[in-house]
Order: sequence, then C-alpha cells, then structure tokens
Amino acid sequence: MVALALAAVAAVLQQTLIEDDPKDTWASTNSAAEGNPLRLWKLMIPALRRLLVADILVRFCEQIPYAFVVIWAVGTPEQPGPVTALRFGLLRTIEMATAILIYIPVAYFADRAHKKPFVVATFVFFTAFPLMLLFSRSFEMLILAFVLRGLKEFGEPTRKALIMDLAPEDRKAGMFGLYYLIRDVIVSAAAFGGAFLWLASPELNLLTAFAFGAIGTLWFAWKGKDVWPKPVEA
Repeated sequence: MVALALAAVAAVLQQTLIEDDPKDTWASTNSAAEGNPLRLWKLMIPALRRLLVADILVRFCEQIPYAFVVIWAVGTPEQPGPVTALRFGLLRTIEMATAILIYIPVAYFADRAHKKPFVVATFVFFTAFPLMLLFSRSFEMLILAFVLRGLKEFGEPTRKALIMDLAPEDRKAGMFGLYYLIRDVIVSAAAFGGAFLWLASPELNLLTAFAFGAIGTLWFAWKGKDVWPKPVEA
C-alpha cells in the first residue's frame, strides 16, 4: 500500500513539475517519427547492436538471482539465513545510498571522458555481485556485497548516453524505446529460468549469473565502441 501511494504521488509530481515542449517544437522534431520496430531495427548500427548484446548478457546476470537475493540473506522459516528481515532492509538502504552517492559525480566526469571505460566498469560491478554474494555468509560480508551492488549504477548514466550517441540523429527516441523493448523481452526469460536454477542449487544460480555477466563484460570490452567526449563550450 505504501508503494502504491508513492507511485501515485510520483505520477502527480511528474505531471505538475515536468513541462512539455512547445507544440511547434515537438512537431518539427517528430514529424518523421518511425513507429515500426522492424524498420527501426534496420537503422540500428552494429555498434549499438553490440552494446545491446552485452547489455542483455549482463542483465541475465542481474535477473537470474534477483528474486532470490532476499532468500539467500534472510532464509526461510525452516532454514534461517545470516540476517533478519530488518537487517536486510538496512542492506538495501546501504545499496541505494551507495548508488545515490556515485550517480551524479560519475555522470559529471563521464561527460568529460571516454564513455566505454565507465560502461565496462558498471558491467564488472553487475558481474561481481552474484560471486560476492556466493561467499557472503555473514552480515558484515553482505554489507560489502550490497555496496558492490550499489556500485552497479557507476556507469548507468553513461550507458544511456552511449545509446543516444549511437542512435540515428532523427530516430533517437524510437531507437531508445526499441533497445529497451528488445532487451527486456529477452531478459524476462532469465527471470523465469532463474527459478529452475535455484531449485537445482542456489550456488548454481549465482555461478550461472556470474558466467553470463563475465561473457557480456568481456564481449563489450572487446567489441564495444567508444565515443569521444564532446568539447565543452565556454
């Protein structure tokens, strides 16, 4: 109920605080908008497709254990985990605080440097979390694991900016939507498959997630395209 109330407040704030572009500006920039995903796919350049492949693999790493992280930490009534529900809430707070603290500074520096290293770094953090979780059997170790999980936001602003840089100039919004449509439809299979891996073995679930992340990270480090920072005007 609290989550539902917060969503309603967010919807109201969005409508009241975010101004629309003037209609004439919107019409001039969106007159050639493309709504056919198949046509948009043909316009997606190879560099953006390679980023998409890497992103899908890394999101497999995130989603395979995602729903089971709380079970790993809190456990079940029959087999309690290393922390209580209250302490798990504290771990999530630590994760979010870490993400908030790094988000703006990293985005600032990413605008003044190459984008690829930031994206590789965030993929590394995604990949390292399930492996770190595998060895976290105490509250202290879980704190380190959730700090690492918060660091996954390290290159997220940069990755989104890279998508926009690699999208066609007159199809940026449509290409951004197509990118996320393809990614999330495919990655939904990982969330489903993670349940079968967990039933086989929690350790197998975490190691499989790590393997997908490692492949995606190495793929992007090898094939991913860098984008030079744009000169900052006085």
